[in-house]
Amino acid sequence: MGELRGTHVPVLLDRCLGLLSPALDRNDDETVHIDATLGLGGHAEAVLAAHPRTVLIGLDRDQEALAHARARLEPYANRTHLVHAVYDELPDVLERLGYERVDGVLFDLGVSSLQLDAPDRGFAYAQDAPLDMRMDQSRGITAEEVVNTYGVPELARVLRVYGEEKFAVRIANAIARERAKAPITSSALLAALVRDAIPAAARRTGGHPAKRSFQALRIEVNGELAVLESALPAALDALAPGGRVVVMSYHSLEDRITKRALAERAHSTGPVDLPVELPGSGPTLRLLTRGAELPSDDEVAANPRAASVRLRAAERIDESVGNQRSVGTARERSRHRIPPLRQPQHKSQPHEKRQSKRDGGHASRQGDKQDKGEAT
Repeated sequence: MGELRGTHVPVLLDRCLGLLSPALDRNDDETVHIDATLGLGGHAEAVLAAHPRTVLIGLDRDQEALAHARARLEPYANRTHLVHAVYDELPDVLERLGYERVDGVLFDLGVSSLQLDAPDRGFAYAQDAPLDMRMDQSRGITAEEVVNTYGVPELARVLRVYGEEKFAVRIANAIARERAKAPITSSALLAALVRDAIPAAARRTGGHPAKRSFQALRIEVNGELAVLESALPAALDALAPGGRVVVMSYHSLEDRITKRALAERAHSTGPVDLPVELPGSGPTLRLLTRGAELPSDDEVAANPRAASVRLRAAERIDESVGNQRSVGTARERSRHRIPPLRQPQHKSQPHEKRQSKRDGGHASRQGDKQDKGEAT
């Protein structure tokens, strides 16, 4: 495995522990916590140290990160299950391990410190590296393949939807002109192409001009939004009453998906004019945060990569309690569901076979603040 590459400071660690603790310390029985994005194991280690009766199920698609986490969590090996898997595979993992319900779930989305700091992984636009960007380097399409094989309209859609890039068409055309001469294989060359394609006036603000394009390519390569849209409902379904979920997002697309998934289950789905809830129509979640929580100035000073984090949390409630609400509360019900994000069409990737069996495909604060998955 070698020495750990990069540094790791868990984001909003104290806040995450405070939100999860009531669910993991409810009684004298064993509790089960899922770290759906294990990374280097910082959050997982803190949970295991604070809750000696908690069993950890840690998932990560990055085999190098998983190896480092396994070494870090060795003192707790008798109550850990570390699995090489993407978090939309959670139902299969729980079935294999024999768990029907869990008490805590943590999603720390985006790219990890290890991936960001390793120059050979191709995530950082400030370092020259091969255009890989795969979180799991054992499978899947690379950023180099996306850049060199996608048609201009398809590439522009990826940049516009996933990167919220206003100059997506200009950038896609610049890429097409360059790759007609020779394949684009370098992150430095791609960053320069993006910078030159953006008008000079627009380059003066908003950080590095390539950050949105690199974010978009990373999301496309790893299917991050599609995976999240599948994984969040599965995690909420697995929560036992009183169980809690904490989600940390690092750009607006991830946070939008999280907000929608939690809000849909925190409101009634029944008719608004009935005096009582219909069975099965009451809310199943209680929101624990007022909107998305942002990091404090002290947190950002100690860990600059926390600058763009948005945290949301919720608790699973007993459905029978939700069905006893009054008419006044019923009038607060949500009248509509937010439609899924429009996704760009892209070439088949390995994870899409799993998604097609479940729901047929999908869509990862971006822009003005630095993404967790971006370098400066």
